[in-house]
Amino acid sequence: MDQLIYPAKRMEYVHSDIRGELYRRALQMKQQGIDVLRLNTGNPGSFGFTMPESIRSAIAGQEEYGVPYCDFQGMPDAREAIAAYARGKGIEGVEAGDVFIGNGVSEVANFALMPLLNPGDEVLVPTPNYSLWSNTILLTGAKPVYYRCDEASGWNPDVADLRKKVTAKTRAMVIINPNNPTGALYDTDVLLQMLQVAREHKLLVFSDEIYDRLVMDGLTHVSTASLAPDLPMVTLNGLSKSHCLCGFRSGWMILSGPREELTQYRRGIVELTSMRLCANALSQLVIPAAMADMETPASMVRPGGRIYEQREACTKVLSGIDGISFVKNSAAFYLFPRLDTKKFGITSDKKFAADLLEQAHILVVPGSGFDWAEPDHFRIVMLPQADILKDAMERMGNFLQDYHQK
Repeated sequence: MDQLIYPAKRMEYVHSDIRGELYRRALQMKQQGIDVLRLNTGNPGSFGFTMPESIRSAIAGQEEYGVPYCDFQGMPDAREAIAAYARGKGIEGVEAGDVFIGNGVSEVANFALMPLLNPGDEVLVPTPNYSLWSNTILLTGAKPVYYRCDEASGWNPDVADLRKKVTAKTRAMVIINPNNPTGALYDTDVLLQMLQVAREHKLLVFSDEIYDRLVMDGLTHVSTASLAPDLPMVTLNGLSKSHCLCGFRSGWMILSGPREELTQYRRGIVELTSMRLCANALSQLVIPAAMADMETPASMVRPGGRIYEQREACTKVLSGIDGISFVKNSAAFYLFPRLDTKKFGITSDKKFAADLLEQAHILVVPGSGFDWAEPDHFRIVMLPQADILKDAMERMGNFLQDYHQK
């Protein structure tokens, strides 16, 4: 009998529901000729969002510069463009040497967490959250401790709950603003209260701001680090969403705050990024052009732009479905609706999502995929064209008319 090979213990609680079991089932259905609308992943290029001309022009004829390894932190011009963008958002004192470019925020989150955490350490993470953060923390041997975001307060973090979760083992706090999966843009006053908790307990703050250029309704994103120059902080961002370049895997992190407090931590990041040699050099060539092109993201989120109009089409239909409620998103392209669990008899959000896939041919991610404890939410990605989203929400409404979980 062959010996079974078991995964490491650290994998026990790691999960990737966005491309998990339901996603694999959707792929099977597609192979069977069933047309499935996949509202599971925020991948603009899969829904007809094309490369901006600013990016196309920046890379044309420059391909040879992407052939050799570049600086382990990233190309100097790219890092300077990122640093200038950060200073423009009010993050004091940022220089090119404070920027580390990686293959998407997914990679730099690992570079940010790994040098800090020991097994048994704790990190405050929002619920719901993009599970990159909880998964990466688990892989370090540390523990994600979830502070609740309050749906009744527009999905802003509950600072009182955050305070209760701090222990002697707490090393850091993760802030995701704008938030994935809720699409919420946090109030500045709430951010200030959260930063005061970090200040009191000497926590390193990680601020994931990948959607900062996709904000609607005349609102403005405030970078967390701009509010607390006295605190050591890591700000993460990239081009996947704002310039529809997911496949370029272009992300970065910026260290800010008191330099002396970050010296030892920075050395750990240097060791990891050096070991990786460098991030994709070809994609770094477009970063200066992207940082100079704020019209591309702005054009998508103003009235008449695709993301704005798709949100309007989706929420208009969804608001008329009995048994569903939601907080309209102010940023990104996600919605995190609530299901009336009593009306539909729902005890498992995963079963709800599976039933929706099999019967209505719509793939969504259940709330548990974002570390939400109750079985009453799911995430919709609002990237298809408005008419396609409208039709999908109508089909969802028809599905729910007679739905009761068994």
